[in-house]
Amino acid sequence: MNIIITLLIGAVAGWLAGFFVIKDKGGLLWNIIIGLLGGVVGGWLLGLIGAGGSFWSQWYGQIVSAVIGAVVLLAVWNAIKKLFK
Repeated sequence: MNIIITLLIGAVAGWLAGFFVIKDKGGLLWNIIIGLLGGVVGGWLLGLIGAGGSFWSQWYGQIVSAVIGAVVLLAVWNAIKKLFK
């Protein structure tokens, strides 16, 4: 059941990040991948600044963390794509 919840959080986070960065909702698989990677990046970034506590361990905190990471990830991806155009 945890895998399904993780995939759902990743899908929601990737979908939201797509709207913030590229104004595109993307496909389900793309959203899940970006959301899951965003969760890793977001958790790492929040750990660097010392953000912790019970908020980030709840499902809504995990979505916020994953969206933050996915937005950063997509912004970096877009910057790299612009370099090679």
